Amino acid sequence: MSEGSRPEDDTTSAGDAGSTASAGETGAGTDGPLLIERRPDRMIIRLNRPEVRNAIDLTMVEALHEVCAELEAQPKVAILTGTGGTFAAGADIGQLRERRRDDALAGINSKIFSRILDLPMPVIGLIEGYALGGGAELAFACDFRIGTPSTKIGNPEPGLGILAAAGAAWRLRELVGEPRAKEILLAGRTVNADEARSIGLLNDVVDPEDLEAAGEALADRIASFAPLAVRLTKSAFHAPREAHPLIDNVAQAVLFETDEKFARMDAFLARREAKRHAKTQAKRETGEQ
Repeated sequence: MSEGSRPEDDTTSAGDAGSTASAGETGAGTDGPLLIERRPDRMIIRLNRPEVRNAIDLTMVEALHEVCAELEAQPKVAILTGTGGTFAAGADIGQLRERRRDDALAGINSKIFSRILDLPMPVIGLIEGYALGGGAELAFACDFRIGTPSTKIGNPEPGLGILAAAGAAWRLRELVGEPRAKEILLAGRTVNADEARSIGLLNDVVDPEDLEAAGEALADRIASFAPLAVRLTKSAFHAPREAHPLIDNVAQAVLFETDEKFARMDAFLARREAKRHAKTQAKRETGEQ
C-alpha cells in the first residue's frame, strides 16, 4: 500500500467525529463496541467493531468514557487493542459527511483521547494493522505503543477536506518532531512498522502471535512497581515545564511518607546484605579449600 492510501473509503478516520448511536455495553458481552477483561492489576480493552475495522463512532466514544471513569476510580494499567487484525482504521465517512460546525466544536474524539492520556496509570496500545486518522490519534494518546509488521500509521484527513483535530495536530510533533509530523499531517505520509519504530511512534515491533504477550509483559513490569510511584511519575512527566521542579518535589514528598517506600527499600537493603553475606561466605569457603 502506498503512502497516504487508505484501506477503504467507508472506514477511513478523521479527527473529532461521532455518531448518533447510543452508548454500548462495556461488560463481557460480545455485541458492544468494547470487550473488557478486568484483572486485579490491569484492564484489557478491545475495540470491537471488526466489521468496519474498529471505526470510532459516538457509541465507542461513550463506552470509552465509561471505561475511563472506572480506571480513574480504580487506577490500574490498561491494555488497549483491536479485534479482527486492525487497531482502528477510523470513522465512517458516511457519518463524517453529515458532521457540521457544532459537532466539531464539541470535540467528541479530542475529549476522550485527552482523557485516556490523562488516566492515572499507563495505557499500552497494541497496534496491529491500520491506525489511521482518529485511530492514529487514539494510538498517540497511549503511553506505550507496540506494533506488528502489518502496522501502518497515518493521518490522511486533508485528503477528505478536514484536519486531524483530535490531538495529532499538536501531539504528533511532541512524539516524532516537526519534520516527520509535517510529512504525516500535511503530506499524507503513512508510516510502516519499521519506520514507526525508528521515529519513536512504536516502542517495539513483534510478530502478531506475540503481540498480546508483549503487552502483558510490559504490564507485568509496570505492575511490579509501586502503583502510587508510577502514578505520580506519569503526572510529573506530563506536567508543563513551568511546574517543575515543584511538582517533582511535592510528589517525592508524598512518596517519602508511604509505607510502601519503606517496605520496598527495606527489602532492597535486605537483599543486598544477603548477597554480600553469600559472597563473603563463598570467599571463606574457597579460601579454606
